[in-house]
Amino acid sequence: MPSKLTLAVSAAALLGAAVASPVFAQATLTPERVFANPDLSGPKAVGARLSPDGTLLTFLKPKLTNATVQDLWAVDVKGGAPYVLVDADSLSSEGKELSEAEKARRERMRVSARGVVAYDWDPSSKTLLVPLDGDVYLVDRATKKISRATETPGDEVDAKLNPKGGQVAYVRDQTLYVRDLATGTERAITPKGEGVISYGVAEFIAQEELNRYTGYWWSPDGTKIVYAKVDESPVDIVERFEINGTGTRTVDQRYPKAGRPNAIVTLFVHDLKTGTDVPLDLGANSDIYLARVNWSPDGQSVFVQRLSRDQKTLDLLQYLLTGGAPRTVLTETSDTWVELNNDLRFLKDGRFLWASERDGNNHLYLYDKDGKLIRQVTRGDFPVAKVAAVDEAKGEVWFESSYKAVVEMGLYKTSFLKPSEPVAVTKAGGWWSTDVSPNAKAFIGTYTDPQTPAQTGLYDATGKRVRWIEENALDAKHPYFAYKDTYSAPEFGKLEALDGEDLHWLMLKPRGFDPAKKYPVIVSIYGGPARQDVRRGWVSPANRLFQEAGYIVFTLDNRGTPNRSVKFQRAIYKQFGGPDIDDQIMGAKWLQSLPYVDPAKIGIMGWSQGGFVTLMALTAKDTPFVAGAAGAPPTEWGLYDTAYTERYMSTPQANAENYAKYDVVNRLDNLKPGSLLLMHGMADDNVILQNTTRVVDALQKRSIPFELMLFPGDRHGIRSNEKNLFRYRLYLDFFDRKLKK
Repeated sequence: MPSKLTLAVSAAALLGAAVASPVFAQATLTPERVFANPDLSGPKAVGARLSPDGTLLTFLKPKLTNATVQDLWAVDVKGGAPYVLVDADSLSSEGKELSEAEKARRERMRVSARGVVAYDWDPSSKTLLVPLDGDVYLVDRATKKISRATETPGDEVDAKLNPKGGQVAYVRDQTLYVRDLATGTERAITPKGEGVISYGVAEFIAQEELNRYTGYWWSPDGTKIVYAKVDESPVDIVERFEINGTGTRTVDQRYPKAGRPNAIVTLFVHDLKTGTDVPLDLGANSDIYLARVNWSPDGQSVFVQRLSRDQKTLDLLQYLLTGGAPRTVLTETSDTWVELNNDLRFLKDGRFLWASERDGNNHLYLYDKDGKLIRQVTRGDFPVAKVAAVDEAKGEVWFESSYKAVVEMGLYKTSFLKPSEPVAVTKAGGWWSTDVSPNAKAFIGTYTDPQTPAQTGLYDATGKRVRWIEENALDAKHPYFAYKDTYSAPEFGKLEALDGEDLHWLMLKPRGFDPAKKYPVIVSIYGGPARQDVRRGWVSPANRLFQEAGYIVFTLDNRGTPNRSVKFQRAIYKQFGGPDIDDQIMGAKWLQSLPYVDPAKIGIMGWSQGGFVTLMALTAKDTPFVAGAAGAPPTEWGLYDTAYTERYMSTPQANAENYAKYDVVNRLDNLKPGSLLLMHGMADDNVILQNTTRVVDALQKRSIPFELMLFPGDRHGIRSNEKNLFRYRLYLDFFDRKLKK
């Protein structure tokens, strides 16, 4: 049994426990409505940006008639109605087959939409670059005329404008090109990529696990490009099948499994005027990760973050364009792993801001140009989530953080010149994501809370809203309006883990909740280092389906999940399937103690890492979970990729005992017959299908009944409304059979 449990419940939760909610004749959610157009969460602005001259706002917006296709919209900062700049249907074809490189890149970036998925402003603010379905288009701001910059059989990938304008770079067929926009002249600036050699791209592991999606970087003056050469010859070939509804394709994928070789990455600086390449020496050991590349503001230096294979050492290297060996500016070390970020910020005089977890939380530090520490900028029992902007004129750094509450996110600013407390720029009570202008004069902010779907606006430096970009008001015209009073808001609280750490949870109670009755529970979980689920944000209408069906929905962020202290996140080191599962088991046993929970009817569900957590929880000895739905689960960490797996589990060679201990197959004798629904996409190139088929094989050999659902043509995520409608009907059917009889 767990140690002492502590509980913090809102006043609203206590009131709800004392008095049963009245049942009114209100609108009822159905799976058919949740997975249909328009989106029940309302219209949203994606990728909103200010033009360089600060006069126009641009953003991507899904079509009302098809939420999977995005158009490019614009609106004047000073007022007026938003309007469509690029209608994706005018340029795109639903039948367009993207190249494997583009499909893989979108999968890595978790981009599921079609149409316009990215764009870039020309520095003059007169033209926008719009890559669409493998081609590159230019949009004239004044006339709204669209012209095609490329028309080739191959797909142009990762297109980026020259910072000084006049040129665009992109990768096609593993080769980096630059095109002059005035003349239309194109030239390759790298050797031809083919086979296992690519130029200007981020390798699989960088995209999937290092949050680096590009392999080339323009200099600030637009005269040079740093590019990566990727050699995948050492990487193992994993033969997998992409099985869809009309046939099967065999794919020989270079997939770097844990403990096996990675791709070799090297760097070069290309001078566009002379056409010469200069290699950047990354060191004698090629078994490293190229984590980040940054140009100095004056364009005279290249800074590279080099991460060791075991991810315990991160070096910041400086390369002068005048030549010579690189200089190690600073080094971060850890006895577990060094967490990567995008928070390196240079000041005009060469000083820079750097983020580090060295004091037990992720905080900001100010260094001089030689790498000597000047001072710690932020401190306290909270982590900085990201640097949003630097205001050099005022000596302030803007950052996002859960400074006031773990379950909230806000925008703050503080002096980097002298000790000072963070000052909130945004209101409390929910979850903000922001894009602050480089001079910190304005920011685009998206806000959500349990009663507010995502709203995006333009704000000034004081946090005052200048105008809406997408108000998404929950009024009578909103798609969710008819349901807004039908389902209760989430309740929040916390438990105490075995090591004393706070574990935050949220709970959704069934429609018409009666505290005198006992209800089945579905624990909806991710539970991994990539995502925090317990937050004061808008509740997905899909989760409301379980409220409608009479379930309590419970989510607990176990140890190892992000936006917490180093101690909290590192508890899982070398034991994925240990403390994280202990926390979920403890949470379920606490649920069993509640007077309105049926202790014999607790289920669990999750996808990806959540699928792993589901399987591990179901196969724990004396588990309180009686049913579980596991989607696309990693089931044996030796099958998963190097950077993710080794970061948390070390290598199979160095941690063999725990690789075996947390292998799901080795725990299947604990699985209750008929308690598992197993699901997987049949074209998954991330958590390969073998993760599921090995469990299927083992269960069949043990003659343990289970249920299986495969999704032809789907990769790691299930994207379409049609497939997700089917998936949630499946969930409801499964749990109704397992938890209501």
